[in-house]
Amino acid sequence: MQQRPPHPLLTTRRAGVLMHITSLPGAHGSGDLGSNAHAFADWLARAGISVWQMLPIGPTGFGDSPYSSPSSFAIEPTFLALQPLVKQGLLRASDLVVAPRLRRAMSGNACDFPASRAFRMERYAKAAQVFARKGGFRSARYRQFVARNAWLTSWLDHGLDHELDHGASDDSAARAMHSWIQFELASQWAQLRAHCQSRGIALVGDVPIFVTADSADARANAPLFRLRKDGQPTVLTGVPPDDFSADGQLWGHPHYAWDAHIASKFAWWTARIACAAERFDLVRIDHFIGLTQAYEIPFGASDARVGRWRKAPGRALLTALAKKFPSLPLIAEDLGAVTPAVAALRDDFGLAGLRIVQNAFWSGKSSDLPHNHPTRCVAYSGTHDNETSVQWWSGRDATQRARFRAYAGRGPIHEVMNRIVLASPAMMAVLPMQDILGLGKSARMNLPGQSAGQWSWRMDAKAASHSLATAMHALIEATGRM
Repeated sequence: MQQRPPHPLLTTRRAGVLMHITSLPGAHGSGDLGSNAHAFADWLARAGISVWQMLPIGPTGFGDSPYSSPSSFAIEPTFLALQPLVKQGLLRASDLVVAPRLRRAMSGNACDFPASRAFRMERYAKAAQVFARKGGFRSARYRQFVARNAWLTSWLDHGLDHELDHGASDDSAARAMHSWIQFELASQWAQLRAHCQSRGIALVGDVPIFVTADSADARANAPLFRLRKDGQPTVLTGVPPDDFSADGQLWGHPHYAWDAHIASKFAWWTARIACAAERFDLVRIDHFIGLTQAYEIPFGASDARVGRWRKAPGRALLTALAKKFPSLPLIAEDLGAVTPAVAALRDDFGLAGLRIVQNAFWSGKSSDLPHNHPTRCVAYSGTHDNETSVQWWSGRDATQRARFRAYAGRGPIHEVMNRIVLASPAMMAVLPMQDILGLGKSARMNLPGQSAGQWSWRMDAKAASHSLATAMHALIEATGRM
């Protein structure tokens, strides 16, 4: 087939940042869509950064992971900022005061997810009750929101099991509260996106390729997934052993019943990408390789050493999506074993793949070396699954350090790494905020294979300084990304 042109955002050189909402500073345990998000967008504009990439924004699941969500359509409830609710008359200013014994934990440099959820849900329940007394559930705006978002029903019917311990006192109150939360989140998200657009900043999201068996998606659309009668998967997702993992990776999601998706003309996938496209300018498809073939692990297995590959109809899926989106708003996360079939699927549909510069210095001929990057790709120092550049450097041996210095030159490691990433031929270059700040091991976002203590890094409230913005602006201008 004739190759499709790239998305318009990938036709000019841009600099981006990888920074999740939860990593924003604030007083209530984790970042949200309030004033600090708007202030961060202002800082990005001053720094010359025109792309803000986030992790998946759905409700978090096991281990607070944004990649294990009970809904592909709902937004994480704790993203709802409290201060705007005071301005709307749904809360009092005194409701936002944090008890002295909790202030350090709630405003520190690590998310306190349990404390944040408990504090926020209590206030959300109160605000939802005031909203109800004011007739908000009967308002035209609210009813239009419900009518436009058919996914809300499945979220309320199937996705709230892990939410009922917080805030609302019974199931009916929980349904009302969580419906209202999504209504308010849609408003706060629209305000943040409009602010970013006014500052020349595009938003890039992330769509995990698989969903969990207990998600609202799987429970409301069981025929689309390979599930047993009891709702458990017949086979599990993951990847086989490789040089980095002797046992492979067992993710545990159900696989898709692709024949059912084909029969429905990929209606669920189309709705999923349409929802993401309403919120973001581009979205990264996680594990893009799984659209050509996916690794099936027997249900009940304790690791991924035993499994088999099964082909997936990625070409048919992308053809269906291209009918809905003339410029496919997708980035292909093609890390791993990129077969000719994966490369052809990515290239035929005009999608950008990824290059990780941390991976470039094992040998002298890596395709991840910046000078080997194609223009149609997104270059990163590392992703959320990688070490920060400072931590990465501390683990390099003498040969790798010499190879890096010969290629990149002298200077503080994060500054040198940032410079060579931004100098890449790639149309889009994205730096984790931790690498812009030059942070070490404690700022790593995720260590694959470990569930405890991940996803919790938060930026210090004073870290995004004027001087740092000035320095980044000069570097971004020098590398032709303004």
